[in-house]
Amino acid sequence: MDAFQLVTRGLAKRLGLDPEGIGAEDDLKMLGIDSLDAAELLMELEDKLGIEIEETGQIRTVGDIVAAIDEATN
Repeated sequence: MDAFQLVTRGLAKRLGLDPEGIGAEDDLKMLGIDSLDAAELLMELEDKLGIEIEETGQIRTVGDIVAAIDEATN
């Protein structure tokens, strides 16, 4: 499973959505994710992947989370 799938599945679970309906360009706030939800999701992903994601305040979209994961794993 790649980073995008992990993120969309995590978001879908939190929001009760179909992961297939979540795209990389989707804005987290428009999806209903506030800053606390985003922080919890990042911590969950860090634990699952055994990485540390640097929160720069630039995470606004699904793609931003995927990019942060990719950066942390490379």
